[in-house]
Amino acid sequence: MIRYTTTLGLSSALFLMACSAPFETPDVTRLIEPSVIVKTDETAPDATPGTCWAKVQPRNVKTVTERQIVQPAELSSDGTVLNPAIYRTVERPVDGSAETWFQRPCEAQVTPELIESLQRALAARGFYTGEPSGEMDTRTRLAIRAYQQPQGIDSGVLSLSAAKQLGLIDVELDTADS
Repeated sequence: MIRYTTTLGLSSALFLMACSAPFETPDVTRLIEPSVIVKTDETAPDATPGTCWAKVQPRNVKTVTERQIVQPAELSSDGTVLNPAIYRTVERPVDGSAETWFQRPCEAQVTPELIESLQRALAARGFYTGEPSGEMDTRTRLAIRAYQQPQGIDSGVLSLSAAKQLGLIDVELDTADS
């Protein structure tokens, strides 16, 4: 009897699972930059005109609570406290790490052909899986981020230095030595 009930319970659970709504894959775009905010619509200070930049800002900013004196204590000539000091509690944000600027290819350079080449280059190095699509999708951004993190750029936005390292953008040679 116990065996029959267990089998019936298991088959009922499987039946209910089969009748439920199909499983939806979670939206992983939020996971691309879990600890940083990337801005590409700003230009770095002192940047050369016509260059494109991205800024990585830490997302988790800590708050520090401190006491600030509003009114100092009033003391008599013999050192007796007439009125105690008045303090207020103030919270201020403290950033554990500074923002990071990095140069990136400009929008006109990031064509579907370049993205497809990028995907092939990242796949050859073990960072990208799947067929090259020529689209800057979640998989591509995750692969870019994994490739750039050891270089100190915690972002899914392709840096110009990574594009040059991957052979996607011409490296300007210094001709002064020749």
